[in-house]
Amino acid sequence: MKNAFFIVGPTAVGKSELAAEVARACGGEIVSADAFQVYCGLDLLTAKPEAAVLRAVPHHLIGCVPLDEEMNAERFRAAAVRAIGQIHSRGKPAFVVGGSGMYVKAITHGLSPLPPADPHLRQELEQQTAAELNARLAELDPVTAEAIDRNNKHRVLRAVEICLLTGRPASELRRLPVTDASAGVLVLRDRAELYQRIDERVAMMFRSGVIDEVRTAGPTSSTAVKTLGLSQIQELIAGRISEAECIAQIQQATRRYAKRQLTWFQRQTNFEPLNLSSEGWPKAIECITRKARLSFAP
Repeated sequence: MKNAFFIVGPTAVGKSELAAEVARACGGEIVSADAFQVYCGLDLLTAKPEAAVLRAVPHHLIGCVPLDEEMNAERFRAAAVRAIGQIHSRGKPAFVVGGSGMYVKAITHGLSPLPPADPHLRQELEQQTAAELNARLAELDPVTAEAIDRNNKHRVLRAVEICLLTGRPASELRRLPVTDASAGVLVLRDRAELYQRIDERVAMMFRSGVIDEVRTAGPTSSTAVKTLGLSQIQELIAGRISEAECIAQIQQATRRYAKRQLTWFQRQTNFEPLNLSSEGWPKAIECITRKARLSFAP
């Protein structure tokens, strides 16, 4: 997509604050590409940008979907394209900011024509264990089986479903032409610094009241329930683990998630990397602002 500038990277790297500074310098607006910040509620758990950041420039697709509603890349793409169009209608540049790789790719590459879910087939597949689904996917589509997160049963199930409904490997149907048309940066930090930021952020969530936030959240959809840390805090509330164990588990899960995000962006996008650990904050803002302005130039 040529009419938006992308600022992407792993969780806790500092994308939100950095993007707000750049967007303000360019007179732009931000479209969030975060699969969980899109939901209403769970502000602490999903690490939504602080109020000062949200006030700095207009933000879109944050806290706009009820927790009990399903969300997917197709629905996100439609909302994001609409938001970007509205931003342009006001004569302003659009910045897409986030760490959800599939949501970013839905904008940069579009979506392949995949069949809708089949209720009867899905019911049959849901009876199978994750191990059985992974074994079946390995037979139907070895390429997807090698690349997919095998612990994500919903994603594995969907890949098997696509293979069975179309008679073709899901990897063939999802193969889209690579494009260099999208301008943006991949924001990084040295691993030790990023992991320290993650650990500190999780600890701060607990000091700020994330347990009560989860306790009062209400019903969640099958997509919202995948919010990082939600299951661990529910285990804490149920009395099955201690608070110290809960914090440690969420910190570990978040570090692993950040590693997967980084790997995905390095393999799936052509965005230029920018390491905040070596560049420093003022220089990074100046550099990204310059790149963004060049990308928006006629």
